[in-house]
Amino acid sequence: MSIRTRVTVLAVTGLLVTGCTSSGGATPDAARTKAPAPPPTTAGAASTAPAVIPPLPASLTGQRPDWKRCGAPGDGGERPGTEWRCATVKVPLDHAKPGGATIPVALIRKEAGRKSARIGSLLFNFGGPGASGVDILPRAAQDYRKLGERYDLVGFDPRGVSRSAGVVCRTDAEQAAAEATVDLTPDSADEESAYLEDNADFAAGCARRSATVLPHTTTTATARDLDLIRQVLGDAKLNYFGISYGTQLGGTYAHLFPKNVGRLVLDAVVDPTADTVGHARHQTIGFQRALDNYLKSTGQDPKAGTERVARLLRKLDRAPLKVGERRLTESLALTGIAVTLYGQANWPLLTDALAEAERGRGGALLELADYYNDRDASGHYATQTHSQRAISCADSSDRGTPAQAKALVPEFRRLSPVFGAFLAWDTAGWCARWPVKGERATPEASAPGAAPVLVVGTTGDPATPYEGAEKMAKELGPGVGVLVTNKGEGHGAYGTSACVTRTVDAYFLKGTVPAYGTTC
Repeated sequence: MSIRTRVTVLAVTGLLVTGCTSSGGATPDAARTKAPAPPPTTAGAASTAPAVIPPLPASLTGQRPDWKRCGAPGDGGERPGTEWRCATVKVPLDHAKPGGATIPVALIRKEAGRKSARIGSLLFNFGGPGASGVDILPRAAQDYRKLGERYDLVGFDPRGVSRSAGVVCRTDAEQAAAEATVDLTPDSADEESAYLEDNADFAAGCARRSATVLPHTTTTATARDLDLIRQVLGDAKLNYFGISYGTQLGGTYAHLFPKNVGRLVLDAVVDPTADTVGHARHQTIGFQRALDNYLKSTGQDPKAGTERVARLLRKLDRAPLKVGERRLTESLALTGIAVTLYGQANWPLLTDALAEAERGRGGALLELADYYNDRDASGHYATQTHSQRAISCADSSDRGTPAQAKALVPEFRRLSPVFGAFLAWDTAGWCARWPVKGERATPEASAPGAAPVLVVGTTGDPATPYEGAEKMAKELGPGVGVLVTNKGEGHGAYGTSACVTRTVDAYFLKGTVPAYGTTC
């Protein structure tokens, strides 16, 4: 059985460590069919939404989706008797101009098993940002089978993702070239220059190939799409399950439409008060915490075990391991290590992969990195990393400089000798040369007057540390944010903690709101 089939957590559902997924090529994107260059105004256009948004026209709110039978993605297409139906809804490209151009948003739905007891639709966002709900929901639906008895389970590709005017920035060959050559923890002037140039080239490729949608990929715009989808589906209130980045989307929706909030659950919560450096610092602490917990579980001293991993990474930085025609670099090894920390069930994979790499065989860590980077056996990459960058940089107005990132390295290395330098550098590489201005430094999540929202945080979560859940519950406001604490490991609690699962099911199915501070 391959490592890919043994990984028990969907890394795509996480707020992925940004640099791990910023794969690309050493040269600007050379599309097979060359897209026109963006108009000169695009590079400086701000994506900040105006204070007042005009109402949507009846041509959009009155849409009736044409649901057609579709096979779960990856099964070869339509199958007789499948329970899944797919449709497309039109949304405004620019919500400030609702009568203007539109883009498609792809939906997938499985109708409630007990129609006589149906509550309504339950929409999911699995994170990323950039994860395809159309792809993931059918694969994950078994986890939500109890909810699916009384809800129509609905997944969607957010704007800028996959089938919904998905952002595309690079070819497979260019992504593979960057993975093989670009050091995500540069420690020389030449490596720094190559790292920064690669990020600039990635941004330029996005601007050339996705110029039209790029200024409009904000979470704010997607939240407005959600409210339109709610209306089109015929629901008076939005029932929603957001995981990881999906919690940021849920918080944004509650802020914009507090009176339309039905039953919302936010699991593996993004801190709405953190800026780019704050998120990087949180993840540095979170991933080191998860690594320490893994090391303790194997009987190792966390300090000594961390140094062992750091020593392996330094060795790979000097001399990558050959794996067939490819190489396991320090950056790819770091990616492979990170993916195993998303769930405790994956820790045995890390034990085996580290042992193999120390013996000079890098195949296991490379396969884990490929899983994380959405690279299949044929060398084809999905475009989630492209969408992730587009959404993140449209959201955030932070544009860190190389000097600022370099100044963070000593502090971050003290926080984590394994992940620190990589996450410090990421604050400059991610959006520094992005062709579209970001919306704001931190998202808005205050939602006075909204119905209670369940905010679930896991104490050992590496990617969205527990403290973010505390901040989100507070930000939503008194009587709205209801904090539920899961004492455990991994990114997300529903489906892994029986106690959290029962609590969330009771809320969705019966409207039972737990006491603030409930602990599982």
